[in-house]
Amino acid sequence: MEDKSNFLLPNNQRFVELDSSQAFDNLTTNEKLYAHYLSQAAWNGGLIVLVQTSPESPKIFSLLHRVFVAEPLENLKQSALKSGVSEDDFQAFLVYAGGLFANSGNYKGFGDTKFIPNLPAESLELILKASKAYENDNTHILKLWQNTKNAIYGLAPRLTSLGLANKGVTTYFSSNCTEEDSNLVNDWMKTKLIEAYICRTFKTVADDGLPLYTIHLASVETSSKPPLTMDKESYKGAYFQVTRGDYSPLLKIVNEHLTTAQEYATNDNEKNMLLHYVKSFKEGDLSEHKEGSRFWIRDKGPIIETYQGFIETYRDPSGQRGEFEGFVAMVNKEMSKKFGSLVDGAERFIKLLPWGEDLEKDSFLRPDFTSLDVLTFSGSGIPAGINIPNYDEIRQNEGFKNVSLGNVIPAAYKEYTIPFLSDADKQLLEKYRVSAFEVQVGLHELLGHGSGKLLRQNADGTFNFDKEKVKNPLTDKGIESWYSEGETYDSKFTTLGSAFEECRAEAVGLYLSLVPEILKIFGYEGQEAEDVTYVNWLSLLWNGAAKATEMYQPSTKTWLQAHARARFVIMRLLELEGGGLLTVEESEPGKNLLLTLQKDRLATDGKKIIGDFLVKLQTIKATGDFSAGEKLFNKYSSLDEPWGRWRDIVLMHKQPRNIFVQPNTFHKGDAVELKRYPATAEGMVASWVDRFPNTKVDDILEKLAKENSKYFADLEPLTAA
Repeated sequence: MEDKSNFLLPNNQRFVELDSSQAFDNLTTNEKLYAHYLSQAAWNGGLIVLVQTSPESPKIFSLLHRVFVAEPLENLKQSALKSGVSEDDFQAFLVYAGGLFANSGNYKGFGDTKFIPNLPAESLELILKASKAYENDNTHILKLWQNTKNAIYGLAPRLTSLGLANKGVTTYFSSNCTEEDSNLVNDWMKTKLIEAYICRTFKTVADDGLPLYTIHLASVETSSKPPLTMDKESYKGAYFQVTRGDYSPLLKIVNEHLTTAQEYATNDNEKNMLLHYVKSFKEGDLSEHKEGSRFWIRDKGPIIETYQGFIETYRDPSGQRGEFEGFVAMVNKEMSKKFGSLVDGAERFIKLLPWGEDLEKDSFLRPDFTSLDVLTFSGSGIPAGINIPNYDEIRQNEGFKNVSLGNVIPAAYKEYTIPFLSDADKQLLEKYRVSAFEVQVGLHELLGHGSGKLLRQNADGTFNFDKEKVKNPLTDKGIESWYSEGETYDSKFTTLGSAFEECRAEAVGLYLSLVPEILKIFGYEGQEAEDVTYVNWLSLLWNGAAKATEMYQPSTKTWLQAHARARFVIMRLLELEGGGLLTVEESEPGKNLLLTLQKDRLATDGKKIIGDFLVKLQTIKATGDFSAGEKLFNKYSSLDEPWGRWRDIVLMHKQPRNIFVQPNTFHKGDAVELKRYPATAEGMVASWVDRFPNTKVDDILEKLAKENSKYFADLEPLTAA
C-alpha cells in the first residue's frame, strides 16, 4: 500500500485567483454578452468531464454541490462545529470540495492520481448530517453518501490512478476492457475511418455469447442515424455497433448557450464556427466540429477567443478520446505583439531546426498567435499554452492557432518553494522563470507543435514526399514506413503519442531559446538574454528531476502524465549523454538532491545533444515508426537506480499544484457583471455555488451516473473493500 499522504490535498492547499478583470472591463457590452454566453456553455460542458473521469465523480459532485447550495457556508460551518467536527476537519472538507471542482472529478487533472478527503469518513458524515440539505431531504443525501462513501475513500491499487483494466480506472472504456480490447476497437475503427475523439467504448456480451463493443458518440440526439450510427456487424470474432446520445442532457444546455452567444458574435466566421459546433454536439458528428474549427482558424485576432469541444486526449488510456474543455478569454494586445513577431520570423526559425527540409511541412501555415487573459476555463485543469485544433488533416493542410494563457503563467507559480538547486540558481529561477516560461510556451506551441511533416501515402497511392530522393536521416537509406489512409499520429502512436509529441515540442523550445534574435523579440538582450535562456533550460530540467517522477507509478511502471514523462526524458538524456553538462547528486543521503547545469556549455554541447535527439524524434514521428519511438523512450524514461530511490526524495519535497479560483459573469438587465472571489477554499466553493445556483445539474449528473453504472460493475467489489 502506498503512503496515504500521497493521496491527500493538505489543509494549507494554495488557491490562487485567475484574474482577468482588467481585460474584461475594457470590453464593450456586446463583447461581454458574447463572453458571458460562451462561458455558460463552457461551464455546463465542463460537467461532462465528471462523467469522463470516474464512475463516482458525478455523484460526489452532486452530493457536495447539494450541500453547498442549500445554505450559506458560514451556517454550514457553525452547524458542523456544533456537531463536534473540528475546524481542521471542516477546512479539509472544503479543500477536498475545491479539489473536486477544480479537477472535475476525484482524480488529479495533472497526473491522474486519485485524491481523497483529508478527514475521517465519520467527520465527513457529521458535516453532511449537520447540513440544511440533509434536513430538507435526508433520504436523498444519505443515499448519495452511502453510494459514494467507499468510492470516495477507496485506495485499492487499481483505484489509485486512471488507466485501463487492472492498471486503473477509466470511463472512456467499460471496466471489463483490456488493452487487447482497446487495440481491437482501434483496428475496427480504422477500417471504418472513425476517429475516437467524441466517443466512449462499452463492452457487453451479445446473445450468442460473443463480445459486443458499443462505440457511443457524444450528442444531444439519441436516435439512430446512419451513417453516423451503425448497426451491429461482426469483425474478428466480435460485434461492433455505433450509437449516440452520450452526455445528451448536458450537451443540450451547452447548445442553448452557444446558440444565444451567436446573437452577439461580431463576424461571420464566429457565427459559422458556433453554428457548426452546435450541429456537431447535436448530431454527434465530428466532421461538423472540424468544420467549426476551420472557421475558428479563419477568425484571426478576435477580441474574444474561445474553443470548445472534446479536445485533448491525454486522459484516455489509449490516447485517442477527447476530454471536454471550453475556454473563453480576452486577447492581451501587448503580449500578443511579441508572439506576432515570432510568427513573422517563424519560417526563418523553422529552417534552423536540425531535421532538414524533407521532414518539414511543404509550407508553413501562418497561425494566429495571441496571448490571452483567461476569463473561463472548464475541464480538468488549465494549461499555460495551447496549439489547436488537434485534427491532423487540418493542422497539416490548413493551419492552426496558438495561444499563450498569459494570466495563468504567473498565477501557477505563486508562492512556490524550489528545492534541489544552489542558492544562486534559485535566485535566477525566481527572477526569470515567468519570463523564460513565456518564451518556452511560445517556442513550444508555435515552432514545436507547429513544425514537422508526417510522411503519408494518399488514397490514390501517391505520396506526399519524393520516395526516390528522400532519405531517412537515421539510416541514410530510403524511407521505409509512412502513414496510410485512415491512420493518424494518435492512432499510430496511441499510449506513447502525447508524451512523445510533448517531448519534441519541449526540445524545440530548448534548442531555439539559444537563438539571440528570438530572445530579442521578447525584449531580452545581452546578459539578460543569456540568463533567460539559462533559466529556460534550468527550469525544464529541474522540472524533469524535481517534479516529474511524482507522476510515475512504480507498481505498474507507468507514467501518468505526458509532459512529466517528456521532461524526465530530456533531463535523463542530458544527464547520461552530456558528460557532466547536467549532474544530479544526493546532497544529503535519503533527504536532498542537488541539480547542477553548466551554463557555458549550453550553446555548444547542449545544442548538439538536443539537436541530434530532435532529428531522432522528428524522423520517428514523420515515418510513423512506433516501435523505434517506444525503444527510444523506454531507454530514457525507465527509473533506473538511483532514480527509483530518488523518487522518494522528490515525494518528500512535493507541493500540491495551485488551484485556480475563477470568476463568474452574470447577465443583469442590459449589463454583464463580473464577480470575483477570494483565493481561498471558501472562495472556490462560493464560485461554484454561484455558477450553478440550483440542483438541476445535480439531477442530470446523478441520472447519467446511474445509466452508466452497469458498465463499471467490475469496480464495485474494489470500492466495497
